[in-house]
Amino acid sequence: MSTAADTATGTTENTTADRTGARTEAAADVITGARERIDALDDRIIGLVQERMAISAVIQEARIASGGRRVNLSREMDVLGHYRDALGKPGTSLAMTLLELCRGRV
Repeated sequence: MSTAADTATGTTENTTADRTGARTEAAADVITGARERIDALDDRIIGLVQERMAISAVIQEARIASGGRRVNLSREMDVLGHYRDALGKPGTSLAMTLLELCRGRV
């Protein structure tokens, strides 16, 4: 989409620096490469979360089939503590989100 300023200057393409918020093309190149790595990591993280969800469902099914409860609160506390110890307070929020994703899929 071109703006009035683009029309006035005759430019209609965004530069890499414009797309990244960088002030130089060199910085924009660094940002672009790093964003590609982050996108790849995000894809891997999503895959791992999906795998965790599937394994959690197996555990819940086995626990319920044996007469147990769907959720093991002491195990969840262990998971929360593990994430908090590794990542600080935000780790607890991340763990809560993971646990929520993994509950109730049975």
